[in-house]
Amino acid sequence: MQDNLSKLNNIIIVTGHFGAGKTNFAVNLAKFYASNKRKVTLVDLDIVNPYFRAADNRDELEALGVRCIIPEFANTNVDIPTLPPDIYSVFADYETESSRVTIFDVGGDNGAAALGMYADRIKNVGYDLLYCANCYRPLTEAPEDALEILREVEYSSRLIASGIVNTSNLGGETTPDDLRNSLPYIERLCELSGLPLVCNVIERKANDGLDIDRLFCIDNATKKLY
Repeated sequence: MQDNLSKLNNIIIVTGHFGAGKTNFAVNLAKFYASNKRKVTLVDLDIVNPYFRAADNRDELEALGVRCIIPEFANTNVDIPTLPPDIYSVFADYETESSRVTIFDVGGDNGAAALGMYADRIKNVGYDLLYCANCYRPLTEAPEDALEILREVEYSSRLIASGIVNTSNLGGETTPDDLRNSLPYIERLCELSGLPLVCNVIERKANDGLDIDRLFCIDNATKKLY
């Protein structure tokens, strides 16, 4: 599984429908690369969800050496933050620093549209756009629904998805069987989209010896803001 993630491009875009589990995945992906001595930047473009944001993990990530680029107001309940000018720095110097990796946590149509502003720069560097799918969430209970949202993200961002991440979960109630039961859904989504499965994600404490290909165990990195 780790070899699969290590083969991704220098820019990794993590997107998905509301509640899919993409921020949890993005934060843990940043930790994974940092633990493998990569020079990691995490850009929080989840600008429509005030409840789960990568910005909430800034202190922990920076302690691990992860650089965080957080839009102004991203750690508050203001829904339309401004994008900082230092976001342009993530598109430079990859030729001389091949160990660098930048992860974009992108939420909603507004986040995808904001990402589209940098589409040409992203294409020049090389990227992977990973679509997180959760079969247990409303509005994406059918693979066809998830595919429709994926195409909307591609249109808004002016970028093309390269892989599917199975983030199917029921929050703290998730069991190994829940992940197993999601596999036919994910297989169908991969078939419909023509995209490969990158990994199956499960919270570490819920993993009870799962024998599933491409398993990526994560820690819960989300918190609610009240």
